[in-house]
Amino acid sequence: MKLTRREFTKAGLGTVSLAALGGSGALAAHADMIRKAIPSSGELLPIIGLGTNRYGVGKSEAERAPLRQALERFHRLGGTVIDTAPMYRSSESVLGDLIEELGIRGDLFLATKTDRTDGSAGTHAQIGESLARLKADKIDLIQVHNLLGWKNALPVMREWRQEGRIRYIGITTSRATQYNEFEKVMQQEKLDFVQLNYSLEQREAAERLLPLAADNGMGVIINRAFGGGRIFDKVGDQPLPDWARNFGCESWAQFLLKYAIGHPAATLSIPGMTKLHHVDDNFGAAQGRLPDANERRRQEEFFDNL
Repeated sequence: MKLTRREFTKAGLGTVSLAALGGSGALAAHADMIRKAIPSSGELLPIIGLGTNRYGVGKSEAERAPLRQALERFHRLGGTVIDTAPMYRSSESVLGDLIEELGIRGDLFLATKTDRTDGSAGTHAQIGESLARLKADKIDLIQVHNLLGWKNALPVMREWRQEGRIRYIGITTSRATQYNEFEKVMQQEKLDFVQLNYSLEQREAAERLLPLAADNGMGVIINRAFGGGRIFDKVGDQPLPDWARNFGCESWAQFLLKYAIGHPAATLSIPGMTKLHHVDDNFGAAQGRLPDANERRRQEEFFDNL
C-alpha cells in the first residue's frame, strides 16, 4: 500500500523508533534509533545513512583500513543505508570488498546511481557493472545521477525492478540550478525516492521540492546537510546553544543533521563518514527526537544571525 508522507505523518508512522514497534534480536540493540518510513512501501530506514564519495581509494591496507573501521562501526551502530555511485572513482569496488570482508551484505540497504547518456544499452551495462563491483545480486535503490540521461534511464530501471533486481528507483541533484528540471521530472514520473541538497545554509528545496515529494509519496534522501563543510567554518568555535539539547544535540554536526532530517518530508541524510569519531558523532543525530517546527525555525534564526 502506498501512502503519501502527509498520510504517514497523520497516521503517526512517519518517524518512529524500533522500540515503539516491538523490535527484537540484533535490531533491538538499536531500538532508540530514529527511523522513517519509505512512503511507497512503509519500509523503515534509519535516518542516518553513509555517503561514500570519499571511498574511492586504492587497494592498500593503509588506505582501506580506516574505511573498514568506519563501515564496521556504521553497521554496529545500526546503520543500513549506503549511498555510492560509479562516478565516485573506485568506491563501488572498495565497498564491495569491504562489505564482503565484514559479512554484512544482508543487513544493508545499498543505493547507487547511473549517469549514462548513450541510451538504454549504456544504462543496462552500467547497472550490471555496479552490481558486479558491489558483489550484489540485487540493488535496493538505483538513482539517476544529476538527471543525466533520465529519459532513457528510468524505463531501464523499471525493467530491472520488474525482474526483481532493483527494489526502488529515484533521481538525484545536489545543486539548486537543476531544481526547475528536477521539479518537472518529479511531477511527471512515479518515483520511490528523490535525493537533493538541503541544509541550514541551502534551504531552497523546502520551497517546492520537499512539499512536492510529500504530496507525491516520494522518500527524500538529503545530501550536503553540512553545506559541503562550509557551515562548520561559519559556526567556528561558537558553543552550541543550550536549547539545542532539548532535542538531543551534543554537537554542531547533530544540530545540522537534525535540522535537515527534521523536515517532515525528509527520510534520511547521507553524510560522508571515513573516520570513527565522525560515525559516532553523526549517529548521535538519530537518538532522542527531531526538532519540531518551532524549534527548526529557531535553528534558522540562530544560523542567520551568526
